[in-house]
Parts: sequence; C-alpha cells; structure tokens
Amino acid sequence: MRKGSTVFLQAVIVLMGVGSLALLLWEPHLEGRNVQATNFEIYFKDPFLAYMYTASIAFFVALYQAVKLLGYVGNGEVFSPSAVKALRTIKRCALILIGFLLGAEAYFFIVMSGKDDIAGGVMMGLALIFLSSVVGTAAAVFERTLQSAVDLKSENDLTV
Repeated sequence: MRKGSTVFLQAVIVLMGVGSLALLLWEPHLEGRNVQATNFEIYFKDPFLAYMYTASIAFFVALYQAVKLLGYVGNGEVFSPSAVKALRTIKRCALILIGFLLGAEAYFFIVMSGKDDIAGGVMMGLALIFLSSVVGTAAAVFERTLQSAVDLKSENDLTV
C-alpha cells in the first residue's frame, strides 16, 4: 500500500475520532430533559452519561490502535508482532464496547422501561452492538491470519 493511502486513511480515522468526541460533548445539550439544565447538571448528575463516556474510552483506544496499525502498514511492517498486538487490542476494545452496550441496553429495559419511549435508544444500541461485533470479528480474523504469517516468517528466518 502506498504511503499516501495510509496517511489518508489515518487522517480519516483521526477525523472520525474528532467528530465522535465533538458529538459526545455536544449531544447532551440537545436532549429534551437537558435543554434548560446547566453544564454541571448535564455532565455531573447523569450517571448514564458518565457510563457512556467511560465506554467511549474503548472506542478511542481502538481508533488509536487503528492509526498505529496503518502506520505499520505504511512503513512496510505489516508482518510484525506489533501489528498483531494492535489487532488484538482492537478486538478486545470491540468486546469491551459490546459489554458496555449490553449494559446500556439492560439499563434501558430495567430502569427506563415504562418511564420513557426507549425504542430509539434500543435500536441505536443494537446497531452499535452489531457494528462492534463486525469490527471485532474482522480484527480477530486478521489477527489470526497475520499471526500465522508472522510465525511462518520467523520460522523461515530461523532456517535461513
């Protein structure tokens, strides 16, 4: 892969991260119950929002690992243990994110059921769970493939 392509993909991932962070900080002000609330009330009195911010750490770690992985690709170090480690971290972050999203779905059904219309939140959660499982599965497949290539490469280096 050419260096320009990997730099472009890294820039796209960084822009995704910046856009996600901006949305995380901006969206709570738009909720119906937070329209008249102060910043303190929005950010420090909502345990669900704190839960989602904690869950977003795994998302941003995965984005950082994706940028690192593209850096390895750009430098021609695709078949290295560092690339395998980055893919393993992405897979684990996807699993952590799925766990947090399942917890959020449980919160919707246990705490919010009957008090509010939860259909939109549940559907967004299910879509994010599906997306995270696709990313985690792809990372696991690539990790196994890359690990076998790294093992094969190390065996050939030992025999030569």
